[in-house]
Amino acid sequence: MDNSTDVKTDRSLSLILLFAMTLFVSASLMFVIQPMFGKILLPLLGGSPAVWNTCMVFYQTILFLGYLYAHVLSMRFSHHQQILIHAIVILVSFLALPLGLPDNVVPPTEGNPAFWLFWILLLAIGLPFFMVSTTGPLIQKWFANVGHHTSHDPYYLYVASNIGSLLALLSYPFLLEPNIGLVQQKTFWSIGYIVLCLFIAGCAFALWKFQQSADSSVADSREEPELSLSTRLHWLVLAFVPSSLLLGLNNFISTDIASVPLLWIIPLTLYLLSFVIVFSKWNGKTHPLMVKLQPIVLLPFIAYSFINPAVLPYWLDLGLHLLAFFLAVMVCHGELVKSRPSTRHLTTFYLIMSFAGMLGGMFNTFVAPFVFNAVYEYPLMIVAALLLRPGMKTAFTGRKQWLLQATFPMLLIIVGIVVYACVDDWPAYFDTLGVALILLVGLTYAFRNQPITLALLTGALIFFTMGLHGLMSNTLYQERTFFGVLSVRENVLMDEQGHPEKYHELFHGTTKHGAQRLAANVSRTPLTYYSVPGPMGQLFKEYDGVDQNWTVGVVGLGAGALTCYAKPGQNWTQYEIDPLVVKIASDPKYFTYLSQCGQNTTMQVGDARLSLLKEPDAKFDLLVMDAFSSDAVPTHLLTQEALALYFKKLKPNGLLAFHITNRHLAIKKVLADHAKNLHFDGLLQEFKPKEEMPLVVATDWVVMAKNSATLEPLRVSSSGNWQKLPLSFDLKPWTDDFTNIVSIWR
Repeated sequence: MDNSTDVKTDRSLSLILLFAMTLFVSASLMFVIQPMFGKILLPLLGGSPAVWNTCMVFYQTILFLGYLYAHVLSMRFSHHQQILIHAIVILVSFLALPLGLPDNVVPPTEGNPAFWLFWILLLAIGLPFFMVSTTGPLIQKWFANVGHHTSHDPYYLYVASNIGSLLALLSYPFLLEPNIGLVQQKTFWSIGYIVLCLFIAGCAFALWKFQQSADSSVADSREEPELSLSTRLHWLVLAFVPSSLLLGLNNFISTDIASVPLLWIIPLTLYLLSFVIVFSKWNGKTHPLMVKLQPIVLLPFIAYSFINPAVLPYWLDLGLHLLAFFLAVMVCHGELVKSRPSTRHLTTFYLIMSFAGMLGGMFNTFVAPFVFNAVYEYPLMIVAALLLRPGMKTAFTGRKQWLLQATFPMLLIIVGIVVYACVDDWPAYFDTLGVALILLVGLTYAFRNQPITLALLTGALIFFTMGLHGLMSNTLYQERTFFGVLSVRENVLMDEQGHPEKYHELFHGTTKHGAQRLAANVSRTPLTYYSVPGPMGQLFKEYDGVDQNWTVGVVGLGAGALTCYAKPGQNWTQYEIDPLVVKIASDPKYFTYLSQCGQNTTMQVGDARLSLLKEPDAKFDLLVMDAFSSDAVPTHLLTQEALALYFKKLKPNGLLAFHITNRHLAIKKVLADHAKNLHFDGLLQEFKPKEEMPLVVATDWVVMAKNSATLEPLRVSSSGNWQKLPLSFDLKPWTDDFTNIVSIWR
């Protein structure tokens, strides 16, 4: 419905500002509502990553439906009809304000709650989120028909949308979340939504006014060809690969580099920044530069980040991954913008982009965890991004050309298979193989203008390297679920007599979650964070005379080491959210703590808060909170409401032991303020081994009780240095309505 007229004379800046501000506010609201509503749902459904995954798929699905609506509306209806229909949609969406969950919401107690969650999201925010999602393509389409002198190319307005997304992304964890609770956030979002609707009304008025004054009988006589299937598919893969690469990098960072809170913000910031740059007037100059820089950065990226990451500090390794990621998405998005269509196909262009983003999210969320046992989708998308470099289309024009480009990587793979079959003692040749791979990395630069050779050679090098590291790490078992990558590794230590002794370790990502020595005389000895000299060993020692009939609850299983403190008259319940952890800890091939010591132990699979709600009040004498996702304690287990629940389930003289070891967050600040506000007594020990002991590590624990007399045995203990929990760190109390990660950063 693009009717061009002779009245395209408007050169006013105010018209650009009106449409740009509409896109800016719309994108800001979209990027605020996503983490905000995730936090609202967290205490209701627990800390399962499946909750966040389902929310993300919901957002991407509604975004795609919003783009589809904008496409159909702009292609099937006149401009005046578009305005009237969209006004009705806006008025209907007001039924969902103010934002909030429906009354008396109760999640299902059995089965997978994904469909229930999808339905609740649809009821709570479906209408306003749908309306916000339509704004990007529809407002740009309207701008193409308001008679401005830049209406022929409205894509630059997409910059305003991505700047809004970028500012909202950065402001939520550092400005909104630390200062405003969820109730106020919902109120302010509703106000912002009304402001957006007023901006949309202004854009609609500008379109209506121009269409009334223009001679609509003068039609555009230019004939434009229909979009070919190859063009649509090219747009699809150019948008799909960066979307998948973003999620893959986030998983890879938390799994293989460092589990640092809020680290996911950096890749997403770079992703949005790439859109800002490529849709601006600078793309013509920046895109050739990005294409040249990509293979140059590829050399140190593969050589150090994949082949030999141990030589780099984690921040430099992270920097290489981020730089390589940024160049990859810049090249893909730059190629995407280079091939953008005229305004006639504008909504089709954005519709395919949103569909590709949805596919990328679904692939990484629902396909990759079931297909791969590690984060292999990340290197796959690195290879795919190289295939999308300029020159790929011409490489497929002749069969001989692309066969020649693929010949060298194929030969390399064959050589690798032969070497793998012939070499038995891998450690003896590790340095030689590493040097050979680094030399091959240098050779890849010679193929920078041949996308097929460059991509396939890079893929072969990365996967050879990952396979080599897998062999060297002595990984006995590795599996991946929604909750992350779990692996069991075998290592060797020197025992007390100086003899080599094997032991097993459990890893979640890069964080060790337990270890066990295999020798029969020490296999029942708890190690790492639960060692006998450490805080937990001290606790069971000091209460040894009164704990014969205790009822003990432990949140977080790990390798099951704590069960070896159990006595015959005690009853233990282990709460674990990941069934794979239970499977590994129960398998004597990997760990025997449970089989040797867990005769009186009951296993409960599910989120801790949801599971504890079902338990009788005053059931436990001791409740141990040891729930970690890689290196982080889920925040919904650290709120005032959570602590109130724990003490409700404890007997009047019961003990709450909290594991707070963390490389990046001072969790003791949160618990200290809870102790003050809820009038509990608490002791803290930041344990460091006095001497070198096998697999005994530094660890931090807090033990809390309703009154100080219960903690007296620990307070006077000579086994460890227990300190009274500081009264306050002047934090705003963490609740289900408010948490602030930034305030406890070390």
